[in-house]
Amino acid sequence: MTPERKGRIESVLERRQLNLTVVLENVFDPHNISAVMRTCDAVGIQDLYVLNTRIPRHKKWGAKSSSSAAAWLTVRQYDDAPTCFADLRKQFDRVLATQLAADALPLYEIDLTGRIALVFGNEHDGVSEEIRNLTDGNLVIPQVGMIRSLNISVACAVCLYEAYRQKSLAGQYARRQFSPERYRDLFGQWARETPGGDGE
Repeated sequence: MTPERKGRIESVLERRQLNLTVVLENVFDPHNISAVMRTCDAVGIQDLYVLNTRIPRHKKWGAKSSSSAAAWLTVRQYDDAPTCFADLRKQFDRVLATQLAADALPLYEIDLTGRIALVFGNEHDGVSEEIRNLTDGNLVIPQVGMIRSLNISVACAVCLYEAYRQKSLAGQYARRQFSPERYRDLFGQWARETPGGDGE
């Protein structure tokens, strides 16, 4: 491993966020998932939750959309919502659904500096009622056009970059969040990856 590659891995790991995640509920297009993965990597998310209660588990992602981002993330797949949310509650204080609802708060009025999980539903139905009942509330991205929804990967990017902005201002990217054990494990895993799929 070159010193440059070692330094890059260390720099990225130092900024990974354990207090922000995305949950994808029954998103069936692997290209949408891989586009979300690319944004997750860009803003420093390590753990991505993929919940499939109505579709089979995904076996691969759309490589062109992700630019191999899946290699740098820990993807946790579930086929049972209670188990998924039990695990989420161990790590995150608030779980918010991105859903157009009467009680939804505008994205830019929400404090995203805490331990936050953001749930995105599938391409046709959004977040299901079952999952909304397990969350702590709804958020909506303000829009002024005729069409009142965005593609899931675009909506995810908008939300995550607002979280990135808030967390950056709060200094959360300036301190390591991994335990020494997990840092070593991920460093070893990333060091074994073939260079070139991570934008180098």
